[in-house]
Amino acid sequence: MGGVSGLIYSSVPVVVFVLANAFFGLQVGIWSAVGSAIAITVLRVVRKEPLQPAISGFFGVAIAAFIAYRTGSAKGFFLFGIWASLVYCGIFVVSVLVRWPLAGVIWNFLNGTGTAWHKDKQSRFGYDIATLAMAAVFAARFVVQRWLYNEDYTGWLAFAKIAMGYPLYGLALLVVVWAVRRSDKRLKALAEARETEEADIEAQLRVKYGRPPAQEA
Repeated sequence: MGGVSGLIYSSVPVVVFVLANAFFGLQVGIWSAVGSAIAITVLRVVRKEPLQPAISGFFGVAIAAFIAYRTGSAKGFFLFGIWASLVYCGIFVVSVLVRWPLAGVIWNFLNGTGTAWHKDKQSRFGYDIATLAMAAVFAARFVVQRWLYNEDYTGWLAFAKIAMGYPLYGLALLVVVWAVRRSDKRLKALAEARETEEADIEAQLRVKYGRPPAQEA
């Protein structure tokens, strides 16, 4: 998530846009937002921080600024993020319906832990809940921000974008953490049970065929 710095970096272009637009007009607001995004990218390069979040953030601001320019309205700056939230919500919900919840897919892919979680019904159920929690975040963003957009509350749109960004995402991430710990504990118990069962079978076979149990080193 980028920590505190990530929260600040993602908020700066939005705040700059709203303030510059309020005092100097739309064109200044657009260029000020793009300029702040460029400055943040340069700062990350100088500080040798990961570039992927900065590049993604820059393109996000650039697209938002372009839409605002094309629509000739300050609220257009938020339109891309509003509809992106709806798309993300749909993707997360569909992943649950096809029984590959994205919370589990993404987490286990990033950590290289394979697909054992998917074969366990209880683990998959936990990730279903976590994925739906993420979907609920994106759904809430869309509903609230779309209403503010329709009502022309540009200032409140900026506030909602920040307040419903990392803070709200962090709450959903707590559900993901719960699902991960639940799954890890479950898979560990299953692995230990299989090892015990295999040891018992081996011992029974040794007794059956008259071979003494293997001595521990």
